[in-house]
Amino acid sequence: MPNTLPTHVGIIMDGNGRWATQRGLPRIEGHKKGAEVLADTVRYAKARGIEYLTVYALSTENRSRPPEEVRGIMNLLRAYLKDVNNYRKENVRTRVLGERHSLDADLRIAIENVEKWSAGNDGINVNIALNYGGRDEIVHSAREAARKLLSGEIALQQIDKAMIASGMHTAGQPDVDLIIRTGGELRISNFMLWQSAYAEFVFLDEYWPDFGPGHFDSALEKFSARERRMGGI
Repeated sequence: MPNTLPTHVGIIMDGNGRWATQRGLPRIEGHKKGAEVLADTVRYAKARGIEYLTVYALSTENRSRPPEEVRGIMNLLRAYLKDVNNYRKENVRTRVLGERHSLDADLRIAIENVEKWSAGNDGINVNIALNYGGRDEIVHSAREAARKLLSGEIALQQIDKAMIASGMHTAGQPDVDLIIRTGGELRISNFMLWQSAYAEFVFLDEYWPDFGPGHFDSALEKFSARERRMGGI
C-alpha cells in the first residue's frame, strides 16, 4: 500500500464509446457501464481515504457529439443524481462543476437538490465536472475579478492567485494532486487547468468501463513513489 495518499484525485473517464464499439454495442451502453464503474470508484476511493474526487463527466467540447449520445449521458446523470438515498447512506458530498444555464431545468433542479441534501456529508467530496471546461472556468473567475475591480470593491493590486482561485468552481477545495486518465490518450483535454498546476499524471490504456480497484491502487502507488518538489530542489 502507498505511504503517501493524494488528498484530491481527478479522473478523466475516457473510452466509454470505444469500449462499446469494440463489443458491437451502441455507444450509450459504454456510458451505462461507465456510470456503474463511477459508483464503484466513489465507494472505493472513500474506503481508501481519498478526501476529494473530481470526475470528468462531460466537457463543453463533448456537447458537439451526436445529440442522442449527449441526451443519453444527461439521462444517466439524472439517474445518478436522483438516487438521493445513496448519498445519505454512503455519506458522500456531491457537487457539480461547470456551466448550468444551458442544461434542462429538471437537471438543474436535480443538481441543486443533491448539492443541498448532501452538503452535510463528510465521507468524501465528489465533484462531477459536467458541461465543464478548464479555460471557461478561468475566464469566469477573471470576469468576476474584473467586475469587482470596475465596481470599486477591490484595487488592482488585490487581484492575485488567491483571488483567481476563489472564483473557480472548486473554491475552498485543495488543488488536485493526482489525475488519472483512462483510454490511452496522453492529454489533459481542458480538465482542471488551474487546479492541476502541480498535479501528478497517470495515463492508462484501459477504457473507463474496465477500470477497477487494481487500477486505482496502481495509480496511488505511482503517486506515492514520485518526488513532489513543487518547483523546489
